[in-house]
Amino acid sequence: MLDDTPPVLTEDFRFSAGSAMLSARLYRPVTDPKVAVVVHGATGVPRDYYQHFAHWLAADQGIACLTYDYRDFGHSLTGLLQESRVKMADWALTDMPAARAEMRQRYPHAEHWSIGHSVGGMLGPIQPDIDHLDRMICVCSGLVTISDHPWPYRALASLFWYGHVPLAVKTVGYLPGKAVGFGADLPALVYWQWRKWCTAPQNYLPEIGKTLPAATWAEKGKPVDLFTFEDDQMVPPEAVWRLADLYGSSARRHVLSPQEFGLKDIGHIGAFARRNASLWPRLIA
Repeated sequence: MLDDTPPVLTEDFRFSAGSAMLSARLYRPVTDPKVAVVVHGATGVPRDYYQHFAHWLAADQGIACLTYDYRDFGHSLTGLLQESRVKMADWALTDMPAARAEMRQRYPHAEHWSIGHSVGGMLGPIQPDIDHLDRMICVCSGLVTISDHPWPYRALASLFWYGHVPLAVKTVGYLPGKAVGFGADLPALVYWQWRKWCTAPQNYLPEIGKTLPAATWAEKGKPVDLFTFEDDQMVPPEAVWRLADLYGSSARRHVLSPQEFGLKDIGHIGAFARRNASLWPRLIA
């Protein structure tokens, strides 16, 4: 039996983001793509989690897709985590724009899309290169604060921000995610800034959101699609719509349920899992 799946070319490399070199993997079709996408991952979710989605974009949609790890995380970690001085704002203001600059250099004649998962979309409105984008897609991204979470999930979030987790960070000098059940280790300053934002009424806006390039999107008519799922307890719809408001009339709001795609659950992380591939065409439609 012949395999008629279109071939996908992959390339592993590092690109410069300020003072850091970030580890990336490019998935590309054999023909010149009309669209180039950068996937900005969720906090603590490594680039390899998005490999099946990226492969699907290249093979089935003819879209070039870049996945990468933020500085001092995943494949981009080069030193001791305890010595990292990286903050979450560094991911937003330096790493994310640098990843898109890499794709613009490689594909100067393509449309350029940004697909942000959770923090990857949450930090979109403040990024300095936003005018270079043709489309932004935000999945499970919102200006969430602890009061948004439904019970009993709010109790778990409270422990993460106020219970044993901050004590563990102070003790070992980084977030020992694997030990505390989060799943990934992160720099301490990333955790502390993330904690500050997710326990504040306006999230990051008072600290690093005083100017919002996203405010100009309504004037230019560029689309921003924001997706929320009915079973996402981590970033519920009200937090997503708070983010959508920053884009004005450019924001297109989508509430999806797992059942309409024949899925048991999606939640906050599951949108890009291979088992939920039936959802993917909807995200880029």
